[in-house]
Amino acid sequence: MKKILTSLVFLFTITSFYAQILDPVQWKATLERSDDSYILTFQATIEEAWHVYSQFTPEGGALPMVFTFHDQDKNYELIGKTTESETITQYSDIFMVDEIFFDLEATFTQKIKVINPEVKRIRVEMEYQACKEACIQLYNYFEFDLENLTVKEVKNFEEEALESKPAEKIEEPNLEKEESKGLIGIFIIAFFSGFAALLTPCVFPMIPMTVSFFTKQSKNRAKGIKNAIFYGLSIIIIYVALGSVITGIFGADALNELSTSVTFNLVFFVLLIFFAASFLGAFELVLPNSWANKIDSQADRGGLIGIFFMALALAIVSFSCTGPIVGTLLVEAASKGGLAPIVGMLGFSTALALPFMLFALFPGWMNSLPKSGGWLNTVKVSLGFLELALAFKFLSNADLVSQWHGLERETFLAIWIAIFGIWAMYLFGKITLPHDSPMAHISVGRLLMGIFVLTFTIYLVPGLWGAPLKIISGFPPPMNYSESPFGVGNSSGGGNLSTEGLPKGAHLGPHQIISFHRYEDGLAYAKEVNKPILLDFTGHACVNCRKMEDYVWSDPKILSIIKNEMVLISLYVDDKEDLPENEQYISPETGKKIKTIGNKWSDFQITRYKANAQPYYLILNLNEEQISSKPAAYDPDIEAYEKWLRTGIDNF
Repeated sequence: MKKILTSLVFLFTITSFYAQILDPVQWKATLERSDDSYILTFQATIEEAWHVYSQFTPEGGALPMVFTFHDQDKNYELIGKTTESETITQYSDIFMVDEIFFDLEATFTQKIKVINPEVKRIRVEMEYQACKEACIQLYNYFEFDLENLTVKEVKNFEEEALESKPAEKIEEPNLEKEESKGLIGIFIIAFFSGFAALLTPCVFPMIPMTVSFFTKQSKNRAKGIKNAIFYGLSIIIIYVALGSVITGIFGADALNELSTSVTFNLVFFVLLIFFAASFLGAFELVLPNSWANKIDSQADRGGLIGIFFMALALAIVSFSCTGPIVGTLLVEAASKGGLAPIVGMLGFSTALALPFMLFALFPGWMNSLPKSGGWLNTVKVSLGFLELALAFKFLSNADLVSQWHGLERETFLAIWIAIFGIWAMYLFGKITLPHDSPMAHISVGRLLMGIFVLTFTIYLVPGLWGAPLKIISGFPPPMNYSESPFGVGNSSGGGNLSTEGLPKGAHLGPHQIISFHRYEDGLAYAKEVNKPILLDFTGHACVNCRKMEDYVWSDPKILSIIKNEMVLISLYVDDKEDLPENEQYISPETGKKIKTIGNKWSDFQITRYKANAQPYYLILNLNEEQISSKPAAYDPDIEAYEKWLRTGIDNF
């Protein structure tokens, strides 16, 4: 067991190391005036075990530090060479040279004399390598204000110049904001999932029993309320701990890679089919009875410890109903990575625990609770149909990433229509399943739910003939991944989009936009037609990418701009096609082996743009320079996206 835990910790450490964008060196620059000259100082704080190399390290080893002083001619002159703080010299077995480097910290100083009194700023670019187990190429840019004796670090000088233009002062999508939105969305979905679990035969009947226990067994009402609240908090602690274990074992960032893994998507598909079958009545999911017996014996101890074990007993006893929901939530949250599993379990457990605490505070509300009955099994079966529909989303992910074309858009929609259609028939009482109670009539609530499900089923049907189905945007495969990309009955369609008459290397993408999947082909075509480039880092299994294409790109204004005024280059970071052996390499940024086309474009995004999120959009000129003030991410605001596109085109 100890060896397994050690291996998991090692895996977590290595995965986390390579899953992030490395930035092991932090810089601080200062400016001082000395008579008729200025002193520029650069101070580096270097992470432990990393090395930054001297300007004078010998050739044949790691690359030396290089300072570039921009606009120097006739404006200012350098007084002497750039000086360095104390260095370390050590023989490298790899490069077989004596390397000169800095460990933990470094300081560089340069004295300058201004020749042109009109000069107000000095711009300095630093290029260097930082090495640990792998070497990464790094750049820093500093702007020294000679009037105010201040220093500003900028991302690059070209972007800084663009940001100074009034036209660029627009609000752009923020990746951190979108990540925060994603976690809020997961919490909300998990919260409502917790309420759904509450309305199942395993949990709902336990509410009055548990609350009654606390109110009757406690010496006074205040003590009963206190115990019930602690019971609810214990439920939250137990489920959040489960989410923490999942995150801790696999790593906060490594989980994100699961969403593009064919193997894991297929495993998730089988797992959700298994959960769905359980909810539909094929079998009961139960944990070993010995677990429940041991927990029950601990619950008899009394006090807060006993109450905690009562909450743990609830989690175990109700596993046949909550297990599939918790499993589905963890699967979905794990594919998003980060803190999603923890946030998901917090939302789920909060909804599950809330009624126990509220009914303890207000026992009179117990009289308004509906009686247990067959309706609880209806809720459970309905969750089974939802699990079944969601399972095919994971199978679709695997199919899209592998480009098997076995589950194209029409097939996916046909399966969903069948699932939701049968669900509607079940709600209308035309079909019965195991554990259903005999009923002479259906309730009004069940009728209304049946009408809702039937309406949704009918809504899906036009999708077979090419309707966009924006309500479920991102779930079915995209329009161009179908048997009839132009709609059923349109002779222009075909199993695969024809490239006849298109530019070299081009494909027809979403909404028949001409797009390039190889950066070099798209760049060459952009130069040929003299148009700016819309660079789109995307993924076959990226739900938010599909939402942007279905919601935003389909808007007539946006579609016209992308089709007529730009050249679209869509780089799929989850493309599993192998690169030729002579094109495979070790990434200098992450140290990973780049073996597939998706690896190549993901490394390209990380190396050049220091980002690894999708969707991720940039606008480039023909010199491959970014001409929008910031990249764009997922944001369904059509007006903001149009303004962002227009700004880039105007700058071009």
